[in-house]
Amino acid sequence: MKTALIALTIFVTALSCKDSNDEHAGHVEQVTVSDSGLDALVRPTDEFVLSGIAVTTMQKHEEQIEIEALGSIAYDTKETGSIAARASGRIERLYVRYRYQKIRKGQHIMDIYSPEVLTAQQNLLFLLKNDPANNSLVEAAKERLILLGMSSQQLQQVIRSGKASPVVAVYSGYGGHIHEAANGTMEDEAGKMKDISLLTAELSVKEGMYLQKGQSVFSIFNPDRAWVLLNIYGESQSLVRTGNTVRIVPETVPGKDFRAKIDFIEPFYRKENKTLTARVHFDNSELRIPIGSQVRATVFGNTRDASWLPKEAVLSLGLKQVVFRRVGDGFRAQAISTGISNKQYVQVLEGLDETDSVAINAQYLMDSESFIKIKQ
Repeated sequence: MKTALIALTIFVTALSCKDSNDEHAGHVEQVTVSDSGLDALVRPTDEFVLSGIAVTTMQKHEEQIEIEALGSIAYDTKETGSIAARASGRIERLYVRYRYQKIRKGQHIMDIYSPEVLTAQQNLLFLLKNDPANNSLVEAAKERLILLGMSSQQLQQVIRSGKASPVVAVYSGYGGHIHEAANGTMEDEAGKMKDISLLTAELSVKEGMYLQKGQSVFSIFNPDRAWVLLNIYGESQSLVRTGNTVRIVPETVPGKDFRAKIDFIEPFYRKENKTLTARVHFDNSELRIPIGSQVRATVFGNTRDASWLPKEAVLSLGLKQVVFRRVGDGFRAQAISTGISNKQYVQVLEGLDETDSVAINAQYLMDSESFIKIKQ
């Protein structure tokens, strides 16, 4: 009897413990955990970033447009002269010897032996001796000699001496560097000056060569009057105007930077170049910047009233521009449409509201080992 009572007590105790455990288990299943911080942590890293980086917002104000451009120094074609044979004949003497030799205005360049000039002088002397009162014929004979290249001093010398000479002297009407008659462009001539072997090369024009009437023999380029040719790319072409101030920094002599104005914008694309060319004339007599030098330039355009973001806040992904917009405790990548930019700011056309906050440094949040999933 005693044994049966003990067994019954153990059975009842075991049954009571089971019910208690079942009740506790049912209570645990009903408990839920809620934490917004954990929700942000488990989001994909390619579309949401947690960071305490500083933020900024779009600012609407006027900003001066500054366009960066590259270019080169070239001869000013308005200051280019030509030395031509005004009478057919043979080069008797040549007084210049090599390419790019510096000459001054009025310098004696060559002597041409010309039977045509000799005949015209003899006709003038015949008229002065036999019909000096016939002013019309005498003046016509003098005019013909002037057209054949004789100077007024040479003509008076013939009249005073009464002797005809078949040799006519040719002088330069310009000062600068002498080049053989150019067949290429100004850029071609500037490019040749970079080749050291050509700087002291002999002229192909030699004494004894025959020249045709009107044949161009030499070209004279004045390095004291030059221009900068700036390449303006497509996105900036509508912003550049004649009269805009430009700051020029030569790469060879950065300390000789200067300011000038755009004088002319060529209305066409140059060969093998899909940029417009802006010309900036300047006085090179004191600067002495070598022709052909490469330059960097900043074109100061007009001001524009628009919505702007700091340049560091916008990340370029090739064809798309991205900002990191503040969402709760983190940032979400978002595509925006941008317009013009300068050294400090980028114009925002659409994609953001004025109340949106974005990371002030987008590159800081960029993960180089993953892609960015953009919210459109």
